[in-house]
Amino acid sequence: MHVLITGGAGFIGSHLAELHLARGDKVHVVDDLSTGSIENVKPFLRQQNFLFDHADLLTWDRLDRVAAWADRVYHLAAVVGVYRVLAEPTKVLAVNIAAFERLLRAVNASGWKPQLVLASSSEVYGHNDHDLLREQQDLVISTRTGTRWLYSVSKIADEALCMSFAKHFGIPTVITRFFNTVGPRQTGRYGMVIPRFIEQAVNGEDITVFGPGDQTRSFCDVRDTVAALDKVAEHATTPEPLVVNVGNDREISINDLAQMIVERAGSKSRIQHMPLLQAYGEDFEDIRRRRPALERLRTLTDFKHKFTLEQTIDDLIATKRATRAETENGDGTLVRNQS
Repeated sequence: MHVLITGGAGFIGSHLAELHLARGDKVHVVDDLSTGSIENVKPFLRQQNFLFDHADLLTWDRLDRVAAWADRVYHLAAVVGVYRVLAEPTKVLAVNIAAFERLLRAVNASGWKPQLVLASSSEVYGHNDHDLLREQQDLVISTRTGTRWLYSVSKIADEALCMSFAKHFGIPTVITRFFNTVGPRQTGRYGMVIPRFIEQAVNGEDITVFGPGDQTRSFCDVRDTVAALDKVAEHATTPEPLVVNVGNDREISINDLAQMIVERAGSKSRIQHMPLLQAYGEDFEDIRRRRPALERLRTLTDFKHKFTLEQTIDDLIATKRATRAETENGDGTLVRNQS
């Protein structure tokens, strides 16, 4: 199989590349490295079945050719992370919408019909008071999230583009809505909560919970996420694209998450709370709950999670400690890791 992964040097994309390379597929990754890292794909660069292009999807001159080559396309390229979304609102719209439209037009012009997988987001459900978020529910855009709402707008627009191209041009498509994917290679640089908490706990610093901490989330290990993506890709459909939640339906408050990390790290870190305005430079009403209904995923694919939240956290703590040890000078002082 020929697999194109946009944003493939990022956290999730690099795990997808690893999965397909292990299977013997040919993988082509394109990434502008704005949030991705060449380090994420460095182990693959000498593999015969792997090709990497450092390029911007908005201007990449090989997009038409590679779209015609691919049997499956995963579109993960996007501006992500609350810090970046708030800092670069115009780029959110340009990259997350215009780049995807250009990809869809290239796929359609190729005359080839690859399976297309769009990485959407649970953010499209907005402020929703349901215990479980189901694929058939109305999508909500709320200005209560400040300029952060632009991200959900961009993902809703991408879903609309998917549906239009599937219906009118027969491109087999599946729309996957991610729920807080976590795991190896994720950085806390752009506001991702678990790597940020783990770095603080391992370094013995105060753990800063943004907001009251009673908001709940559902975290899924990236290794489970990519396994699910591979399974649902086989169900790409036309003219009505399949929409599938991808995540874990175990729910935990951010306060309890912080406490879990402190305990599993054996850390003496204290848990402190920081107002959203102070944390992000903009005040907004955070989404209270975000828990996916997974009946559709499980019914379609018989998918089962392999990693518990505790296992993921333990893996990340061990990795962070190993990285910390590598950055220590001979005199025991620590050279700060900026990730």
